[in-house]
Amino acid sequence: MKILVTGGLGFIGSHTVVELQNQGFEVIIIDNLSNSSLKVLDGIQNITGKVPAFEKLDLREKEKVQDFFKRQHDILGVIHFAASKAVGESVENPLLYYENNINTLVYLLQELQQKPEASFIFSSSCTVYGQAEKMPITEDASIKMAMSPYGNTKQIGEEIISDVAKVTTINAILLRYFNPIGAHSSAEIGELPIGVPQNLVPFITQTGLGLRKELSVYGDDYPTPDGTAVRDYIHVVDLAKAHVIALQRLLNKENAAKVETFNLGTGTGSSVLEVIHTFEKVSGKKLPYKIVARREGDITSAYANTNKANTILGWKSEFTLEEAMASAWKWEQKIRK
Repeated sequence: MKILVTGGLGFIGSHTVVELQNQGFEVIIIDNLSNSSLKVLDGIQNITGKVPAFEKLDLREKEKVQDFFKRQHDILGVIHFAASKAVGESVENPLLYYENNINTLVYLLQELQQKPEASFIFSSSCTVYGQAEKMPITEDASIKMAMSPYGNTKQIGEEIISDVAKVTTINAILLRYFNPIGAHSSAEIGELPIGVPQNLVPFITQTGLGLRKELSVYGDDYPTPDGTAVRDYIHVVDLAKAHVIALQRLLNKENAAKVETFNLGTGTGSSVLEVIHTFEKVSGKKLPYKIVARREGDITSAYANTNKANTILGWKSEFTLEEAMASAWKWEQKIRK
């Protein structure tokens, strides 16, 4: 069964490709390499023994998307990761985010709706909830006004998919994930930010190696136990496995509705300082950091209620925060050798 993974050389995409190949799927990757590297293909091959098919393609170019689906007419399912994903950058450059995250989704769905049937897994985010009123967050929590253009693109993306699924043969699962961290245990693939990292953990590991002078902690005056923002940090391999389970659910026609939604997290919130101290514990290094002003678009707290994914998908996160941080540190050390 041939599966398209867009953004398949990115952080979550590459780990999902590994899990798909381990389950016997034939994978074809589309990636424009704007925030990834061709070297990731080698890592995937080293883990699985197979090289996935790859095409360098920018999904913003509609004619190229049309041409791709003409040539690859036997694709049964799509896992759509390709998107810009930094909250801060989206506030500074909203049009980039609307073009890259919305147009690309529309062009993919336009091709899929022409098929007799198609399965679509959407990489969504807990940012759709904004600052939820209750913790942990369930899937039926109200969708608040987005705190950033990035969050808004995920809300709009979910709405587009729901509208299209009503009138086409497309079945979809929206996976709202919390904060992916860590790396494959082999250290063959991991998070590979280009330029200054926008996410906490690669900034921590780069600071641990001395590549960054110090880590900035955005705000210590939040109404949380230690004053720093709280998030649900999930190991990327746990997350990748959930995508394969969700895809199999659609391919086996086990879905209870045309569009289903699942939270993917650990169900536990960890503060920024807790993550820093966990890194210090697993690495044996003292991390230099300073407290700075809050960042626009950031919320106080977000962690998942995962009961729905646990019971309906039969999926549960397995890795601890310590294991995730240790794998991220092992990966960072390897790529800097």
